[in-house]
Amino acid sequence: MNIKKIAIVGGGTAGWLVANHLGKALLERLNTSLTLIESPDIPSIGVGEGTVPMMRETLKSFGISETDFVQQCDVTFKQSIKFVNWLDKNNHGENNYYHHLFDYPFPLGDDLAPFWLSTDKKIPFADIASFQGAICDAGLGPKTISTPEYQGTTTYGYHLNAKKFAQLLAKNACEKFNVTHRLANVTDVNLKEDGSIKSLKLDSDNCKDDTEFDFYIDCSGFSSFLMRKNLDVKFIDKSNELLIDTAIVVQVPTNSEDDIPSYTIATAHQAGWIWDIALPKRRGVGFVFSSKYMNESLAKEKLAKYLDKDLSELPHRSIPMNIGYLEKFWHKNCVAIGLSQGFVEPLEATAILLADFCAKQLAQNFPDEQIQYEHLSKMYNKRITYCWDRVIDFIKLHYCISDRTDSQFWLDNKKEEGISEHLKQLLLHWQSFSPKASDFFSKFEIFDVENFLYVLYGMKYQTSINNLSKNYYTKAKSDAEQVKKHANALVNELPKHRELINKINQFGMQKI
Repeated sequence: MNIKKIAIVGGGTAGWLVANHLGKALLERLNTSLTLIESPDIPSIGVGEGTVPMMRETLKSFGISETDFVQQCDVTFKQSIKFVNWLDKNNHGENNYYHHLFDYPFPLGDDLAPFWLSTDKKIPFADIASFQGAICDAGLGPKTISTPEYQGTTTYGYHLNAKKFAQLLAKNACEKFNVTHRLANVTDVNLKEDGSIKSLKLDSDNCKDDTEFDFYIDCSGFSSFLMRKNLDVKFIDKSNELLIDTAIVVQVPTNSEDDIPSYTIATAHQAGWIWDIALPKRRGVGFVFSSKYMNESLAKEKLAKYLDKDLSELPHRSIPMNIGYLEKFWHKNCVAIGLSQGFVEPLEATAILLADFCAKQLAQNFPDEQIQYEHLSKMYNKRITYCWDRVIDFIKLHYCISDRTDSQFWLDNKKEEGISEHLKQLLLHWQSFSPKASDFFSKFEIFDVENFLYVLYGMKYQTSINNLSKNYYTKAKSDAEQVKKHANALVNELPKHRELINKINQFGMQKI
């Protein structure tokens, strides 16, 4: 049977990313239709308001103008995640912090990690490895108003309004890639004898004749309506590795003159952490915690203290987090993408990243006919499972190498039974050798050597090093001085972040 009619169940960022990726890939395929069915009654979760740099290439490939994106989606630029108080305050000071930068480290080519490890480490690793940290700390943007779209002096991602982003993606998918958008609630699923999906029952009368499709993509969010509720695909719980299970989220209006950090702030507390994302007119803040170590009442108290505001004056909601992923992401004639396939806490902007990555993988390997399901699904499931496991390792890294011992939450995060064998082996290796690109051998490691370097050495991980050659040390010292010199020059050249955003909203950027 040829695949002609495809349904995406659920909208939001994940659904519309799938619609654009698939719509573009299948645009030239004859007699193939793509329909996105979105409930008019269920609001999107809207947790994912941060992206990584990969989103630039995605939007560019969709033919979306970066100017339109910034102007229509309340966008600010993101150059880093600033981790505050992830280390012991007694050893490293109150409000200790490090940057997980987006620029690839070592702009002059030589690996400076051994050099930094040989110093007294008073200069942060990020400032030896890159000039971007200085730009972030100075409150500057990653480009000037004359820089063409999707290009920058530094590497950047975005902060955005998730609801408006989904609307922009929807418009693009429908207008450019002929995606059909239907507003209806999916109330039931009819299965074939072989266990695959035959059709969807919708609550809209005018859709009754068109509820049968050949292939289905589940973007229904946490409910995982197709995969878990109807196809009975098992969920693999990972709460033994990642202990967070709840977030209290709030939006805080800001003054139009306030500085806008060009980074996400992630501030650790005794039972989790707080995200703080600045858009032009508001901050999105989430108090993330483990209910095993802190009750919701205390969490709200601490969030109010962090904001220096009365929570009763601000609309807020609590979101339970079921940490883990599906046993299979592709089963029969259905694939799950987005929150329906799994969830980990949004510490490294993984929600949008994984949805984008998985949608792209599906679009690149989409079946022509049913006979291809078996081998394509095996390949897809193997790749995406590996991807999820490595994402969980990377999130766990932030906790298990911390020297915080001020609560049971931090102590329990160091227990060996909560750390995968893969991560244990890497950490053992990195006690003697600094991370190298060769430590990451799969294309499905969406966090690579540069990400681990910034986190490991931002958190002062101990790597013993052999004696460095005189030539290496001399060259590395010169490189570090050049990085600092270039950082100082850029601090005097780049505009303030809010100034840049205001100019883009007023004048736009240069087209490529």
